[in-house]
Amino acid sequence: MANDSSLDRLLQGLRAVAEGTRLRILALCAHGELTVTDLVEILGQSQPRVSRHLKLLVEGGLLERQQEGNWAYYRLSERGPVAALARQIVDLVPDSDPDHALDLKRLEEVRAGWAIKAEAYFKRNATNWDQVRALHVDEAKVEGALRRLIDREAPGELLDIGTGTGRVLELLGDKVVAAIGIDRSLDMLKVARAKVFRAGLRQCHLRHADMNRLPFQPGRFDTAVLHMTLHYVEDPGAALAEAARVLRPGGRLIVVDFDEHDQSELRESQAHRWLGFSESRMTRLLEQAGLVAEAPERLPGKPLTVCLWTARRPANDLLSSGSSDDQPRKEVG
Repeated sequence: MANDSSLDRLLQGLRAVAEGTRLRILALCAHGELTVTDLVEILGQSQPRVSRHLKLLVEGGLLERQQEGNWAYYRLSERGPVAALARQIVDLVPDSDPDHALDLKRLEEVRAGWAIKAEAYFKRNATNWDQVRALHVDEAKVEGALRRLIDREAPGELLDIGTGTGRVLELLGDKVVAAIGIDRSLDMLKVARAKVFRAGLRQCHLRHADMNRLPFQPGRFDTAVLHMTLHYVEDPGAALAEAARVLRPGGRLIVVDFDEHDQSELRESQAHRWLGFSESRMTRLLEQAGLVAEAPERLPGKPLTVCLWTARRPANDLLSSGSSDDQPRKEVG
């Protein structure tokens, strides 16, 4: 009976994808989580039509739907009898297909739009960034929890990813052997450099760099921190995987960010890409990055709750070598 059920699901999946637009949607969702609005912009089709296609793909088990406030995100299924089929079908889509090539070009334009919006927000708020962050949560409580977490073991060499105005370096600089803060916003880095200089933290340095392509060799750092940064990131999974790459075996990653919430107005008012992260989603992202996740510490607030997630690179995880991707990358800034 179970075999019949699996066969039925497989047939339903095949029927769902046996249409041109739905095949294009499946191929697009293989590149990351997308909303109906994203797909409407990429495909140039009406919202009701795109929603109908998505409904069939979800019912067919090819896509998963993740609701976040007023927004829903779609991605390739990871579990179930049809998940493997979805990946196999996507692999068969030729890169040379003109429709697919145009879809990918438009996808990059959509992603660039999100990045431009976020960077403009950071530029406008660089000088008062610490005050902006404190609007949603008691920052002293969060910083106290982060220091206690760091105190559990020596942080060694630390990487602060998305350092912003350098607050984490200020907070933890007296505990590290050495620390580097990276950020894409030059305006933020100007503020951070001034603050680090004033604090006399000679062991702390700043770099202009992209968190998705860190300019460091594998296994460089003992500790990495992503403090209130991930909800701005287009692809959180890719950012976490890159953070994991530069951790030494046994090294820690600490992610400080919002628990899942429904304050959808933050997308427009403060350029948030994601409405926080549920424990199950964050655990999945960390495990996909090759890390072992621990239960988060929660700091309830009104209306938002902040979570501190700790994950560790397995001590027996051998560093790869010889790949071009693993060679030291030029440091910028």
